[in-house]
Amino acid sequence: MKNTALLLWFLLFFGANCYAQTDFINKVRLLYLKAAEEEQACETLIRLTESRNASEKPLLLGYKGSATMMMARHVVNPFSKLSHFKKGRNMLEHAIRADRENVELRFLRYAVQTHAPSFLGYDEHVESDKKFMLQASDSMDETLKKLVGTLLDLDQ
Repeated sequence: MKNTALLLWFLLFFGANCYAQTDFINKVRLLYLKAAEEEQACETLIRLTESRNASEKPLLLGYKGSATMMMARHVVNPFSKLSHFKKGRNMLEHAIRADRENVELRFLRYAVQTHAPSFLGYDEHVESDKKFMLQASDSMDETLKKLVGTLLDLDQ
């Protein structure tokens, strides 16, 4: 009986935790979509990822890096733009090195590389990331599938 109660508690705790993590990631994804156009969403996304120790979690570090790069859209000074871009790129690349098989990180890099100005020279992984995402589409959750599908459709 005691083991059954312990097992039930364990399942409830981790089940709720998994749901909370999914809910959190969906919130991060929604902010990411808004961040390209809204500076406040960009700042909120950066703070939100920092609150969860983004440096210890590659996916959150990837979102933080992407949001940091997007901050370049919201500042006027060219040196600040370049600084935000480089700082964010380093975070995103670090996240991908930590978790090379993460489709969502590849999606983030693909999104940045296909929309970054060409003079920045940040486009060397466009084709490999696109191929990776297409091959991994069966393993993606529905929300990520829609995001990837929309991005790939826009780029054609």
